[in-house]
Amino acid sequence: MSGHSHWAGIKHKKEITDQKRGKVFSKLLAAISVAAKTEPNPDFNPRLRTAVLKAKEMSVPQDNIDRAIKKASESGANLEELLFEAYGPGSTAILIEAVSDNRNRTVQEIKTILRDCGGKWAENGSVQWAFERAAGNQQPAIGDQEGWVAKFPQEISGEDGEKLAKLIDALEENEGVQNVYTNAA
Repeated sequence: MSGHSHWAGIKHKKEITDQKRGKVFSKLLAAISVAAKTEPNPDFNPRLRTAVLKAKEMSVPQDNIDRAIKKASESGANLEELLFEAYGPGSTAILIEAVSDNRNRTVQEIKTILRDCGGKWAENGSVQWAFERAAGNQQPAIGDQEGWVAKFPQEISGEDGEKLAKLIDALEENEGVQNVYTNAA
């Protein structure tokens, strides 16, 4: 009996690990596809080169990377970069970078997560002004290593801090969400 329970435990842990790894792979491959839309050759596309390097660091198989690049160059590929703005617990500012083939579905999913976790949807421009691109990059690209940096960090702790952590975790679990930035310090 103990051998069976041991195997069941190992199997369960492996399934969880594989699910998490699959989500990470999906996000990395989506970033590659979006970057490859303009130029499918990483030698001539620094954004694609960066996305490919990130994927390789996370051990994404080369075949998967090649398929993502090929898919982006096909006429039917319609992945779109999205930037959402929101307020979290304690009036924290949140920027959400996403990649999706269906804007409406992704908007609804993000709104649901925000509602369920104590956040609020914000209109375009109402939160973004409180952030700047790291390294002075004025043309934001989903999946940049640099990312967004808060101009005015906000101290948050206690119950609001816990709620914010739960909200960020829920957002990052979403398949389309690539990055989440907040001004919480």
